[in-house]
Amino acid sequence: MNKHFIVILFLVHTIQNFSQQTTYCNPINIDYGYTPIPNFTLQGKHRATADPVIVNFKNKYYLFSTNQWGYWWSDDMLHWNFIERKFLKPENEYPSLQNEIKSDHKLDKKNRVYDELCAPAVFVMKEYMYVIGSTHGPNFALWKSKNPLANEWEKAVDNFKVGAWDPGFLYDEEKEKLYLYWGSSNEFPIFGTEINTETLQSEGLVKPMISLHPEDHGWERFGEYNDNTFLKPFMEGAWVTKYNNKYYLQYGAPATEFSGYADGVYVSNNPLEGFSYQTHNPFSYKPGGFARGAGHGATYQDNNGNWWHVSTVILGQKNNFERRIGIWPAGFDKEDVMYCNTAYGDYPTFLPEFAKEKDFTKGLFSGWMLLNYNKPVQVSSTLGGNQPNYAVDEDMRTYWSAKTGEKGEWFQTDLGEVSTIHAIQINYADQDVEFMGKSLGVYHQYKIYSSLDGKKWDIVVDKSNYKSDVPHDYIELLKPIKSRYLKLENIKMPTGKFALSGFRVFGKGMGKIPKKVENFMVLRADKHKFGERRSSWIRWQQNQDADGYVIYFGKSPDKLYGSSMVYGKNDYFFTGMDRTDTYYFQIEAFNNNGISARTAVIKVE
Repeated sequence: MNKHFIVILFLVHTIQNFSQQTTYCNPINIDYGYTPIPNFTLQGKHRATADPVIVNFKNKYYLFSTNQWGYWWSDDMLHWNFIERKFLKPENEYPSLQNEIKSDHKLDKKNRVYDELCAPAVFVMKEYMYVIGSTHGPNFALWKSKNPLANEWEKAVDNFKVGAWDPGFLYDEEKEKLYLYWGSSNEFPIFGTEINTETLQSEGLVKPMISLHPEDHGWERFGEYNDNTFLKPFMEGAWVTKYNNKYYLQYGAPATEFSGYADGVYVSNNPLEGFSYQTHNPFSYKPGGFARGAGHGATYQDNNGNWWHVSTVILGQKNNFERRIGIWPAGFDKEDVMYCNTAYGDYPTFLPEFAKEKDFTKGLFSGWMLLNYNKPVQVSSTLGGNQPNYAVDEDMRTYWSAKTGEKGEWFQTDLGEVSTIHAIQINYADQDVEFMGKSLGVYHQYKIYSSLDGKKWDIVVDKSNYKSDVPHDYIELLKPIKSRYLKLENIKMPTGKFALSGFRVFGKGMGKIPKKVENFMVLRADKHKFGERRSSWIRWQQNQDADGYVIYFGKSPDKLYGSSMVYGKNDYFFTGMDRTDTYYFQIEAFNNNGISARTAVIKVE
């Protein structure tokens, strides 16, 4: 066959695959840069970003996040294209940046890397898109662009005088006014000020907006389980959305290192005062599952007017600040309550144009279940304690690693029975990687084989000629296949060993879905006898056919917007409750075949 014809066939197949894909899967699959800060690599170099912002500008989506030395754009919220750009001045004009590097990391000038554009703020005002990073002082430029797609930027202000860390802007189109909100501290509140739209500077009036109240709000308490009292929690990541003439001031808490990292919201009729805690909080919350955490984010609209929330996903394996990005369906209900739906949020989720369900309170989950949770695996080799089963345990913080990154290393998963496969997600882990900062021109290459009997194999996915960096590659098959075994064969890694934190297979098994959960109960302290009411012990009868459970909760039986996914257990300590409020709970079981009916709603006072 002619080589040119083969290339054309490959390109046609690739284009068809892109045009047919209807879903995405968190963490989103972008070419995350590696941490540029030497202090953060003491336990190994690794990819890292956080504090994402997505804005819709001229019907294209632009994604900015911490320390990426550029930004991404997309037409469809699935395929993200990176544009290389540094917005900070050269290092000799920013000597303070050098203080962030400990002296024991002596890098020559050629290899020196620095923190750049941390927790960026991005907003659209009239015909321009603006961007700035976090700063504790002046001498930071505010940039603007009419054509960010072409990487054409100019300085809107050379010296933005407000020292704003974790900044967030709101341009109120109706009032033609611009506001700035900022703060990242366990001492100080989030602040706000009006920015003159002509000078792009504050007139000097700065107001405290909101503060944390962990004594009342359990989810704001510090710690992985909101149970540590040695350190005050952090409030950060301000973002404001205007909806129905109300201002929704969003904030992250209690700290970015924890699975319970979440976004709450206060609401006001005034952009700079009078904010009240929304009853249904935290509105963005995902403490369980593979991709955990949903804090320090931003809310935006797609081209169809639907709302979405992009936020930080916690990894924290090699460093506390090792993180990823997730995108969740969001919105405002009929009573203007702001919500974010994270249930099954790290399973295949419909993209906006393919969503059958237009009510985002019900979610956009495709219904394709995880087929290989804790199922048998085989591998080509194993490095130390990075055991093979870690790639199917639904914990992104654990991973299997082969002894090398060479071509021919492989990972095989047994689904236990012949199943219908719709999609596959490959989550690579960082083992012995060499990069720091953004690395361009690197890529993953691999093949995936399927088999009914473990003996005869067919190629399902061939990316042996792929030229993209895909640390969380997600493949939706053009046509579902029937298979029991899948084998991932490494062709090329960008750097480091062939390592996987999750080889996840989605579709439907051939068996029965679990029965409805029995003996579901929620135990909370008596409000008349005990002061600690921010936690509850939730328990149910173990369902032998279930892989896991999703617990739903809320302050009203018709607004169970909060959820937590639990694998392999029959109890859960919920430590994110507001002290004085009544709660409502439901639970459902799931396995590789589907989801059970939910239990009746339980009221807990």
